Amino acid sequence: MSIRQDRRRFRNAVLLGLAVACLLIGLLHDIDRLPPETGAVVVFFVLLTPLFAVLVLAVFLLANGVTMIRRESRSLGNLLSFLAGLGLLALVVLVVTAQYTQQPAVGAVAVSVLAAVSYVSFLFCCYLGYAFLYSRLRVRPGVDFVVVLGSRIINGRIPPLLASRLDKALALYRAERDRGGDPLVITSGGQGPDENQPESHAMADYLLAHGVPDDKLLREDRSTTTAQNLTFSRDLMRRHRPGYRCVLVTNNFHAFRAAILARTAKVNGQVVGSPTALYYWPSATIREFAAVIMEHRLINLSVTGLLAVTGFLAALP
Repeated sequence: MSIRQDRRRFRNAVLLGLAVACLLIGLLHDIDRLPPETGAVVVFFVLLTPLFAVLVLAVFLLANGVTMIRRESRSLGNLLSFLAGLGLLALVVLVVTAQYTQQPAVGAVAVSVLAAVSYVSFLFCCYLGYAFLYSRLRVRPGVDFVVVLGSRIINGRIPPLLASRLDKALALYRAERDRGGDPLVITSGGQGPDENQPESHAMADYLLAHGVPDDKLLREDRSTTTAQNLTFSRDLMRRHRPGYRCVLVTNNFHAFRAAILARTAKVNGQVVGSPTALYYWPSATIREFAAVIMEHRLINLSVTGLLAVTGFLAALP
């Protein structure tokens, strides 16, 4: 029912995660129906897989973090995968230390941290799973606008990240034209402090060079955030074609969060994602997930804190 009402809700992701969790619990509940040897093997792998997965994920994130440091600037956002890998290794060390020392205080801290991390990890898995499904939704024909969300331009040039969005928008525009439609393309993005022109103007020039007529382009050049991209573009669409329907284009790691923000801004449209370099995807996805969590910081910080305190108190002798 929630998905029918609006596919862009974060609670859809949580409901999907809860459904999968209930399915797994149900399967484990019926494990006694299996032969004893088979049941023991299943339980062993169920218990071992999370630990193995954490170690593999930690190594992958650390390696990806090193790649990000080499290829991108050393900003906090680009270091997220490296920091996440360090955090996972620290968690493993803490759990092993608690098990080895058998110290009640260390054990209580380990349980407290595990409880908090488990909640955040569950939400992250929900986010990843539903974002993957959302990205597989087909764009319904008959859109009035193709909106391209802007990102930073470098020395007046379109970098690969933004070119990927523009190429996707170009393909959607042409497909709609081939079906007999007459869509307009909105390039959305203002001018940053280190940019020599608004992003929307550079994006429009790129599309002009690839065959989009100037009278089919609208430039939204005031926005500096995704929320403003959506709000100002919405106002443009309402002025030009009331009752519009649109498709918004961004990179795949950003698509689901952009869809959540589009729902908040009351934009009537679906968000689609364009390909992103694989090395860039982990840090960018973690950053987007963190932004979604912080948009609901009160409930998420409250639940995380409650689980941590409850776990600590429950683990004390």
